[in-house]
Amino acid sequence: MKPDFTEIGNCTRIQEFCFLASLKEPLPTTISALNILLSITALLGNVLIFVALRKVSSLHPPSKLLFGCLASTDFCVGLFSHPLFVTFIFAREHSKLCYYSTILSNTIGFIFCGVSVLAITAISVDRLLALMLRLRYRQVVTLRRVWVLVVFFWLFSSSFSITRLYKRRIAETITSIIMLLCLGTSTFCYIKIYLTLHRYKAQVKSNKSQGQPHESRIPLNIARYRKTVSSALWVQMTLLACYLPFAVVTGLRGVLGLHSTNFHRAHVVTITLLLLNSTLNPFLYCWKIKEVRGAVKDSINKLNCFPD
Repeated sequence: MKPDFTEIGNCTRIQEFCFLASLKEPLPTTISALNILLSITALLGNVLIFVALRKVSSLHPPSKLLFGCLASTDFCVGLFSHPLFVTFIFAREHSKLCYYSTILSNTIGFIFCGVSVLAITAISVDRLLALMLRLRYRQVVTLRRVWVLVVFFWLFSSSFSITRLYKRRIAETITSIIMLLCLGTSTFCYIKIYLTLHRYKAQVKSNKSQGQPHESRIPLNIARYRKTVSSALWVQMTLLACYLPFAVVTGLRGVLGLHSTNFHRAHVVTITLLLLNSTLNPFLYCWKIKEVRGAVKDSINKLNCFPD
């Protein structure tokens, strides 16, 4: 089966495919400069996080693996996706170069962003299982099973990205559906977590009022768990803000085939917003996870070339 190139079979059709050609300054230049800056911050930030995660021992190994998977894909976004998107923008006046850069940018970008959204969804499910399973959690969520899941994420995203070469509109529609399902799953998990913690809190107050013994451990365990959930929740909120606009716009483009100039502007902005998530995640790690924040500070201090 060969890729469906009929929609871009000549220079005119290629020019239509490269929708950025219809955009006028200063938007392309502004988006290019912003993506170059985000590429640098994503690279530096995720390198620090990846090194810091290796030093943190308080996280459960399967959970650390999921966070590490997320950091690695965010690093790859900075290393490949941002530069390819900038190349795509600069090539908008050259039809064939624009087409090939579009194919490469979309394929590679979908792989990394696809793994990212799947990893963050898995983190939300992991936090829900930790709360619901309690003592059985470490027996059910093992490092081996999470490794299998991570490998599946990479294989699935890589395989599905190839479909964009064959049926672009169908692939864009399915992409939007998958993103919305992931966002919906994560949102459901955190709502369930919130309701469960609220019920536990009421139960703790009831136990204290009745003077039941050995209940002092429950608030401490919940307090520790709420910190972990809070960290992942901020990542989830950022994911919603960055991915939801892209999922909606991509779905409309796939289903309705919209190609107006205003729609192209919105598409470019949502792509940049999508890639922005890879820069924001490291800051969330440093802000919300105390151990990671301390490890990052140690790494920066070791790189300090100006002693006191």
